[in-house]
Amino acid sequence: MALAWIWTIMVAFSVVFGLLSGNIDAVGKAALDGAGAAVKLCIGICGVTCLWTGVMEVMRRSGLAGGLKTLFLPLLRRLFPDSSNNKDAMEAVSANVSANLLGLGNAATPLGIKAATEMARKAEGGVATDDLCMLVVINTASIQLIPATVAALRAAAGSAKPFDILPAVWVSSVCSVAAGIIAAKILKRFWGK
Repeated sequence: MALAWIWTIMVAFSVVFGLLSGNIDAVGKAALDGAGAAVKLCIGICGVTCLWTGVMEVMRRSGLAGGLKTLFLPLLRRLFPDSSNNKDAMEAVSANVSANLLGLGNAATPLGIKAATEMARKAEGGVATDDLCMLVVINTASIQLIPATVAALRAAAGSAKPFDILPAVWVSSVCSVAAGIIAAKILKRFWGK
């Protein structure tokens, strides 16, 4: 809702200043050019997203996605000790991490919501549990092996090599997840009681 107001105010200011400065034609042209560029970008992203969603479906049907989930469970049980006995929550967290690892944020979101819903059942008085906070940290700072969405944006913008950012993505995402986990563990010690 707030974002709608921000956009409305920005458009109103643009129109008013365009009228006052005598550049309303330039404002109209910029609006139409921006709308055209947005449609072109959306179509470009849609194609790449469909490709990687298809790859994820092939991985799911072949059992590779299930294998990734199984591989992550021991580590995730240590990161989420209070939820480690909740099978549904741990499977959703594991699937969420797997989808984020492959750069499929759109596929990871419903899994993260399912995991948060399962973990929130233990929350009392509307206060988030430590496991729920850790889920938010890991989901937000996710490690990505294949940044499909970023590569799609780069390809749609005309990049000749949309995946040449891989080493930087790997280093930055590992560092951000490590920093987030460390910060969550430290803050849990100070304010967890």
